[in-house]
Amino acid sequence: MAGKRSSIPSSVTIRMYNVGFGDCFLLTFHYARKDRHVLIDYGSTAAPRTGGAGYMTAIANDIKNVCKGKLDILVATHRHRDHISGFATEGEGTGKIIAALKPDHVIQPWTEDPAAAPDALTSTAMSAGVGSPRKLQSQYLGALEDMHAIAGSIAHLTRSGVIQAGPEKKNQITFLGENNLKNLSAVKNLIAMGQSGKAWYVNAGMKLNGLLTGVKITVLGPPTLKQTETIRSERARDPSEFWQFRSFWASQNMAANTRTAASGADFFRNHKAISKASRTPNTRWFIARSQQIHADQALELVRDLDSVMNNTSVILLFEVGNRKFLFPGDAQIENWSFALSNAQWRNLLKDVNLYKVGHHGSLNATPKTLWKLFDHKGEKGAKDRLETLCSTKSGKHGSFRSGTEVPRALLVQQLEAESDFSSTERLPAAEGRAHSITIQIK
Repeated sequence: MAGKRSSIPSSVTIRMYNVGFGDCFLLTFHYARKDRHVLIDYGSTAAPRTGGAGYMTAIANDIKNVCKGKLDILVATHRHRDHISGFATEGEGTGKIIAALKPDHVIQPWTEDPAAAPDALTSTAMSAGVGSPRKLQSQYLGALEDMHAIAGSIAHLTRSGVIQAGPEKKNQITFLGENNLKNLSAVKNLIAMGQSGKAWYVNAGMKLNGLLTGVKITVLGPPTLKQTETIRSERARDPSEFWQFRSFWASQNMAANTRTAASGADFFRNHKAISKASRTPNTRWFIARSQQIHADQALELVRDLDSVMNNTSVILLFEVGNRKFLFPGDAQIENWSFALSNAQWRNLLKDVNLYKVGHHGSLNATPKTLWKLFDHKGEKGAKDRLETLCSTKSGKHGSFRSGTEVPRALLVQQLEAESDFSSTERLPAAEGRAHSITIQIK
């Protein structure tokens, strides 16, 4: 029995690094003879307010020191900049520090498999039969590649003033555009690290139980297109699952359409009867309205690109002894819906002890169906209460006015009420760059 116990970690330490708007989690499994380390994501689109020059380098060096120069597993949940920019070898070159840790295993979503990602032209010309899984997947992968070019163009046009928008909308368009850039340096480094060790391109249903002794690892997402096509698009709203009061965008679009129809009708009805001088305000309205539509469409487009990429996110469930840790990256509702439709997986999720809050606390990455499953929710002071960790930075994504702010206030209230909630925005100064908790394995 003693030998069996020594093969199971006695405890697990989880470090949540404060990278601002991004994710970086280091899991250390404490065995009798040595520690084993798993790094889940390392990226940021905006350093914390206390950060400065070399901040990400300092985090990379801290990871190196904690791991004593060796990583066992590296997980890149998906390609967004706020999750993989730290793996880049250009700029600060923090990716070189991580690559030097020589991870034995590199886990990424199936959509990142370089052997299964033909460009859009090639994929649409494949000879596989219409509707076959191979053809559908290749078209989807090609579309993901094309998204990066579109996102980059929109970000550039917004910065240069071609797409005209107010400060808030301009910030949102630019942020989402830049976050969806390809991050080519990081992508290449991840491929190289996978080739040096063992690359795993995973999908829902896979088990990675042999990677760490005494640790079960179940992949709950993303599904492949053969399993479900829901990850192709994102629901704009779902009051039964999302943390919102009402369908804001529906009412806004209705109001906008009403204003456009009425004003447009008046303009075209009256333009022959009015003088040239009096046409100027109407012309100005038309130009201003066209610019607004241009900006609105650009914002909706980069939101769609952002959501589709989030739906490729890896969802991992770690089981160690009697403890379960759930890390879903930025998985959105479509990614989650496949996992939550599986009764066996729903049962598996009930006694989760630690939940990494999805997508920095956005309204649609912690479905209410998932939240209701967690049995360890409870009032403050409750025994064995659920731990929740949120890596985030306010003011970077979404809007308070539309009820899409990240982190979503309604969700945060629920997390605070029913779990031991920790956010990178609230780290005590004494904790420095990382919040750390250690969970004992019974």
